Amino acid sequence: MAISVTKALPDLSKLEPLDGTNYKRWSQKLLIFFEQLDVDYVLFTTPEPEASTETSTVAITSVIPGNRPQDDAKAKYDRDNKTVRGHLLNHMSNTLFDLFVNQKSAKEIWNTLETRYGGDDAGRKKYVVGKWLQFHMVDDKQLWTKYTNTRI
Repeated sequence: MAISVTKALPDLSKLEPLDGTNYKRWSQKLLIFFEQLDVDYVLFTTPEPEASTETSTVAITSVIPGNRPQDDAKAKYDRDNKTVRGHLLNHMSNTLFDLFVNQKSAKEIWNTLETRYGGDDAGRKKYVVGKWLQFHMVDDKQLWTKYTNTRI
């Protein structure tokens, strides 16, 4: 008797498309999803280039196709890359989709997005610190009024 175990996958239909302002939340939700599918390795590894083989090896493998473990690994990587790439593109705004649709590597898309949108919030923190340093108590203004004017 075979036992079938199915994994509960998150519902990505409610995931907001990436528009550039929600990268951190978007990337973490997709990464969790890819981990559950066991395809997250595609984002962090580069496939090994096909090595050149000697003619005797080529002759043997051409007689028995598909017997090399490298072929199976390459086919699995290609299949998983297509899956990850499809999910990345399907969960982007139309503008970003148009920019990335021609890239075939999910890893390249992921790294480009990380570089462009994944930086820390240094600019925002600098803005908040600047606003805090400009905060002065004035006798004729109430504290609440001053507070609401300095919020982000």
